[in-house]
Amino acid sequence: MEKETLVRDLTQLTEEVLAQADLKAGDIFVLGCSTSEITGGVIGKNPSKEVGEWIISTLKQILDPKGIYLAVQGCEHLNRALVVERTLAEKKELEIVAVLPSLHAGGACSVAAFKFFDAPVEVESIVAQAGIDIGDTSIGMHIKHVQVPVRPTKKELGAAHVTALRSRPKYIGGPRASYSE
Repeated sequence: MEKETLVRDLTQLTEEVLAQADLKAGDIFVLGCSTSEITGGVIGKNPSKEVGEWIISTLKQILDPKGIYLAVQGCEHLNRALVVERTLAEKKELEIVAVLPSLHAGGACSVAAFKFFDAPVEVESIVAQAGIDIGDTSIGMHIKHVQVPVRPTKKELGAAHVTALRSRPKYIGGPRASYSE
């Protein structure tokens, strides 16, 4: 996988999700990512530190200027805990857990987040407004209800299958209720 291709495709995917999700400063964007899948392998079997760094640096370049927080989901070996900035964990009173990610427990993107974030911590769970799932890592548990699938134009990043979610407010009421988007 060439860096230029990955950065271009990830930027396009992210911008499409952001356009549909209508996120604002202070909102949370979750990433689930298997670098093993991106490079053509099997999830969890061949993580790439280099690809993880490309992914996180690209997302930070897109999200940071917009004031949108990035939460990076780890693998099942860390119970899908997420790397976030300490400021977000404190602001949202998130449960900080005592673990440091590694390539085979957390994954390459979690390791890269610890490198690129200002004050990274791991939290047990989060409620994000939108996110991208690269390599079928199951981010749904971290997206606010009601979840709405986003159908990006690109269905793959490298060799990894890509899906995305956004959220919307719940529709409540009955036949007399009106809704605005």
